[in-house]
Amino acid sequence: MNDLIRCHREEYGEEPEIIATAPGRVNLIGEHTDYNDGFVFPMAIDFTIFVAVSRRKDQHLRFYSVDFQDRKRAALSNLRFKKEDRWANYPKGVISVLLSRGYNLGGISFTVKGNIPQGAGLSSSAAFEIATAYALQKLFDLNLFGPYLARLAQEAEDNFVGVRCGIMDQFISCMAKEGHAMLLDTRSLEYRHIPLNLNHVKILITNSNVPRGLVDSEYNQRRAECEKCVSILNLKKPGTALRDYTKEDLRDSMGLIPESTRRKCVHVVEENARVLEAELALSRRDIVYFGKLMSRSHESLRDLYEVSCPELDWLVKRAWETEGVYGSRMTGAGFGGCTVTLIEEKAIPVYKSRIELYERIFSFKPETFICKPSGGAKIIYENLIN
Repeated sequence: MNDLIRCHREEYGEEPEIIATAPGRVNLIGEHTDYNDGFVFPMAIDFTIFVAVSRRKDQHLRFYSVDFQDRKRAALSNLRFKKEDRWANYPKGVISVLLSRGYNLGGISFTVKGNIPQGAGLSSSAAFEIATAYALQKLFDLNLFGPYLARLAQEAEDNFVGVRCGIMDQFISCMAKEGHAMLLDTRSLEYRHIPLNLNHVKILITNSNVPRGLVDSEYNQRRAECEKCVSILNLKKPGTALRDYTKEDLRDSMGLIPESTRRKCVHVVEENARVLEAELALSRRDIVYFGKLMSRSHESLRDLYEVSCPELDWLVKRAWETEGVYGSRMTGAGFGGCTVTLIEEKAIPVYKSRIELYERIFSFKPETFICKPSGGAKIIYENLIN
């Protein structure tokens, strides 16, 4: 934190008034269900984004990234998405949404720093949005509370950045509880914090480091296919999302829906059921069954939803072959990114030795790190100047 304060002071000639932090996330099970009004089971990780802010006397916005050594600028009166602004579009989006909702803001100086791996599918963008919203609600004394704040951040990514994401990433970054995962109903936003009493079992993330060039286009295509399927199913049975349908409904739709689309929808319906089973497994402390559900999720994402890739499949298979691994799956949107593995601590060196060939085969160097279930966004520094 002291380093961030120093950087802000050097950049703007004054100390920050507020520093907020928000975590990234890993989704243990429940993939591509959130934008289908389904269930998800994420946890916040101990990798975070820090946002320092101070008020300006003008109506300008200044952004400085410590990690990228990069500066961007904008004005409150002319906020629009610019491809060349890259990372700064996320706080700009949050500001734009707040202004559209009638909140009164002034000029702001930003400094941002973080350690969430970029482009790995661990929701660095959502953490950035939530940390920004948290900082601004304190800086300008706005009446924003958890789920509403998460919705604002999601709207920023949907409407300003242009990525049609579900609510999961922003919600868990905002509402996580240390030592717990979360079962979230993305339709009602009802949620439960589920204790992760894993003891000697660890949550290991492996970053494939595969460039995720297909993510945005394929993600939007999958979402469109799901929505098209619902419109056809709705002719026979009322519903607004795949959440409202069963495998039997999909079976009865054969011939009406293209088979490749129907198979993707089968994944969503079955994945929702797996999430609820996973919660029951953890309540019984049945790590073995929880791990099996994770592995079945990967098989479905690979074979039915078709969002995996050879690199992720290879990493998951090496995990499945390692004694002491309970389950492993891709996590996030797919086509690169990370795997998440439930593994005995003593088995981690064995798994790491098994993936040593990865770089030689695929020309990308994998990274592994153990993650702890962490708490959500918070204010960690306050020095408001009246």
